[in-house]
Amino acid sequence: MLMSEGFPDFSKELQSLLCDEGEESLAEQVPALNILDRCRCGDSYCATIYMYKGKRGNYQPDYRSISLHPKQGMIVLDVIEVKIVCIEVLYRDPVREKLVKIIP
Repeated sequence: MLMSEGFPDFSKELQSLLCDEGEESLAEQVPALNILDRCRCGDSYCATIYMYKGKRGNYQPDYRSISLHPKQGMIVLDVIEVKIVCIEVLYRDPVREKLVKIIP
């Protein structure tokens, strides 16, 4: 499922937050990001979304992390080279509820 299909409002928010950080090229990727999986940690506040088959911590040397500044919760993006591979979303219940319905 594409981010823009599953999470249209959240996708727009991500794009705006990335532009605020000067990351316009990453913002352009957001609508077409293909959601592959979600975090399975079991924490009730976690809505982390994966677009990468590898596990966290096994990323390549050209990995970087971008902390965004939303009005609610926490959002941290993992980027390899110039591609978003993970969106860590914490304390955003509506996003988590929808994500769990999409990917049980």
